[in-house]
Amino acid sequence: MTQAFDEARAAAARGEVPVGAVVMRDGAVLARAGNRTLELKDPTAHAEMLALRLACEAIGSERLIGCDLYVTLEPCPMCAAAISFARIRRLYFGAADPKGGAVENGVRLYESPTCHHQPEIYGGLRESEAAALLREFFRERR
Repeated sequence: MTQAFDEARAAAARGEVPVGAVVMRDGAVLARAGNRTLELKDPTAHAEMLALRLACEAIGSERLIGCDLYVTLEPCPMCAAAISFARIRRLYFGAADPKGGAVENGVRLYESPTCHHQPEIYGGLRESEAAALLREFFRERR
C-alpha cells in the first residue's frame, strides 16, 4: 500500500487526482501507476486501469490470476469492472468513495448477479491517510 501512496502523491504533483495503484503477485510488484487522465487526455487513464494494463503486459496475459491490487481509493464502476475481467484475486483499497465508488458504494458491482468474478475485498486500509490526501488536493484546487 505504501507504493500505491507513492504513486498517488506523484499523481498529485502532476496535477492529477491523487490515486495510486499497485498490482502484486507472490510478493513481487508487477506494476504500479497513478492517475494520468489529464496528461494522457484519456478518461480511462485511472491508476487502476494503467496498473492492470502494465501488469498484463508484464506477464503476457489478459488475466491476472493470483494477483492482488492495492489502490488508495475505492474503484469506480469502470475500474471495478476491469478488476473483475482481469480476475484479480484480492482488492485492497484505502478511502471509500461514496460519490463515485462501485465496490462498497454506488452500484456495488461485485454483488451483481451478472458479475463474472468477485475479488476478495479489503477496504479501509490507511483510510484516513488516503482521505486526507484527497481532501488536501481538492482544497488546494478551490
